Amino acid sequence: QVQLVESGGGLVQAGGSLRLSCAASGSINAMGWYRQAPGKQQRELVARITRGGNTNYATSVKGRFTISRDNAKNTAYLQMNSLKPEDTAVYYCRVVTTTPEYIYWGQGTQVTVSS
Repeated sequence: QVQLVESGGGLVQAGGSLRLSCAASGSINAMGWYRQAPGKQQRELVARITRGGNTNYATSVKGRFTISRDNAKNTAYLQMNSLKPEDTAVYYCRVVTTTPEYIYWGQGTQVTVSS
């Protein structure tokens, strides 16, 4: 059973920065964050990174958010700069284990950006 510990998040003014972190136990391949905005039913990909360092970003966050990871610590980080009110959401850490591939979700952390 994989354990995930999320930290970071909070309230920030537009233009500010926050950093999220997600520490996982076990053998992990991809790590990333999804978010669910108020009033929306689905979570959307924000950014993900593989064990080898390949990254993917949502178009809306490219150039503002940076995902990184420390494989030795099994921890991923999401640096969020130039935050906008539309970034307000609950951010969920999501990891995929190595073979067999299982998906695990964190409990979520609230990010609120005020205008």
